[in-house]
Amino acid sequence: MTSPAHTLRTAHTADLAPADLQAVRALLDTAFDGDFTDEDFDHGLGGMHALLHDGHGLAAHGSVVMRRVRHRGRWLRVGYVEAVAVRPDARRTGLAGRAMAELERIVERAYDLGALSASDEGARLYAARGWQLWPGRVCALGPDGVVHLPEEEGSTYVRPALSGPLDPAYELVFDWRDGDVL
Repeated sequence: MTSPAHTLRTAHTADLAPADLQAVRALLDTAFDGDFTDEDFDHGLGGMHALLHDGHGLAAHGSVVMRRVRHRGRWLRVGYVEAVAVRPDARRTGLAGRAMAELERIVERAYDLGALSASDEGARLYAARGWQLWPGRVCALGPDGVVHLPEEEGSTYVRPALSGPLDPAYELVFDWRDGDVL
């Protein structure tokens, strides 16, 4: 998919050159005003990336990685969206939507559902694209068992794909990871 000004490329982390990964990290550091940790970066690796380039380099990025979530006693494969960012001079031009469209295509075809944790700035984008704010409990299966994550409630969005609708009467229990769990 191309436009006169932007080229979209999708690639697995394994197919990105070191220079590609450096460009992604630089974009994320800039887009998040230096508040993007090494753990945050690591969370966006190991899956598929949507990269939009223009004449100035990498303009937008997002990735989807596999995670597991338990819902109603069943473990589901989750396409977890990470590291969505647009270069400051390219914001409000539809690039985040183009990256998300590609990530959503991957989620819908390869995973039981999609999930993400939205910043206040990103929440409107995701809601406008059909992502649903999860109204139920959010937990993680930690080293000591299931841990309730009330701070993630109100910012966790889901997109049912192959699994069909979810029931908010049952919690979502995500797999554990270092850093921000969600």
